[in-house]
Amino acid sequence: MAADLPRGPRAGPLGAPAFGARPAPGSAPPERDVDDDPDAVDDDPYAVDDDPYAVDDDPYAVDDDVVGAVNRELERLLAAGLARCRDQDPVFAEDIAERIARFTVQGGRRIRSRLVWWALRACGGGGTGRAGAGLRMAAALELIQTCALVHDDLMDAAPLRRGAPSLHADVTHQYAGAAPGPAARQLGASAAVLAGDLALVWADDAVAGLLLDGRLPPHTAHRLHEVWRGMRTEMVAGQYLDVQGQATAALSPTRALRAARLKSAHYTVERPLHFGAVLAGADTDTTRALRLAGRRAGLAFQLRDDLDDLFADPRTTGKPTGGDVRQGKPTYLLAVAHALAGRAGDRAALDLLEHAVGRTDLTGAELDGLRARLVAVGARDLVQAKIARLARQSLRHLDAADLEPYAATQLRRLLAETTGTPPEAPAPPGQQPAPPPAGPDKAPPTGPEQEGAR
Repeated sequence: MAADLPRGPRAGPLGAPAFGARPAPGSAPPERDVDDDPDAVDDDPYAVDDDPYAVDDDPYAVDDDVVGAVNRELERLLAAGLARCRDQDPVFAEDIAERIARFTVQGGRRIRSRLVWWALRACGGGGTGRAGAGLRMAAALELIQTCALVHDDLMDAAPLRRGAPSLHADVTHQYAGAAPGPAARQLGASAAVLAGDLALVWADDAVAGLLLDGRLPPHTAHRLHEVWRGMRTEMVAGQYLDVQGQATAALSPTRALRAARLKSAHYTVERPLHFGAVLAGADTDTTRALRLAGRRAGLAFQLRDDLDDLFADPRTTGKPTGGDVRQGKPTYLLAVAHALAGRAGDRAALDLLEHAVGRTDLTGAELDGLRARLVAVGARDLVQAKIARLARQSLRHLDAADLEPYAATQLRRLLAETTGTPPEAPAPPGQQPAPPPAGPDKAPPTGPEQEGAR
């Protein structure tokens, strides 16, 4: 195990060992061969309580510390998953499962989880049973986020994530002395594929348990499953558009926005709000308003991320500066710069973009020159203006929904945090937001069908 990913010594939930540590010597169950008995049952001393609502079902207590409650739910899920993996094989558990568990609990602002919770509360939900269901849904989203990040790092050949080695790089380093260079790199890549898959499996297990335990009304469970199923497909479609555009050097603003919506905007903001609304039993109009608010905030979030890749301090982002440029990602920022330069007949800017985008050996000085050119052609200002406009639209749609006031205030703050813009004062009671423009910002359908083609 790589030394730069320390294991915590504390106990895990409900007396289970912490997911970064192996069971103490002598505490593991005796080895037994169950392969010859298909009906054999493992009496796992590290299994956690199967009741998904055993803890943190007091909504007011969760209100005081949403992140802490989600983390406790994650620990329960991860402890159970790790116990199953350790039963399968200790090397698999250490190399794959423990890394996924640590990555999931150690990073991120829990934006998606907080959006699920406060949408649930804003729509009047959070009573007995629904609070635990909301936390389970939030934890599942954190696991699917782990899947997305691990796979994304591999596809981007990114060496760092959150200021630490990415999973594929960490496994490669671990086995560098035991395998030839190419073999260690291939092992690292394969481990990242499997690790991301395992995180997705755990996420699906969490949602399946929620849907099948009989505590949710059947129509709520059905709607929840439809949204979950659609979100997973959206993520895969968006990621493919991203890598396909990277390979073909397709710099189109329209295409870049479509990929951003599918890859990030939907599952980062819109779907978490959607999950909370469904769990609370919100009506169609409220659900629609939340989805529209989330779609705009989610798109602003991705455009902000595109800007940060070039203009933010890497000590803040935890990633090297200019990664999108070096990898040739067809971001909205680069697509807009190309369109503006072409419209202005700026041959120098077009040549610089052609020279810089996709060059892994791009120097710091060349990156500085590209930044200056993006500012000069107006691309940075245009993207910043679009982010601000999307953020305003998001809050106006939120204000149009009939929500519990305190929870709605928390949602406003969250949406502002997501978009990186200061929150505006709420609209006066009864004032509706301006109708959305025609085109890609049209209202989403109210049914379960996917909306990725807009």
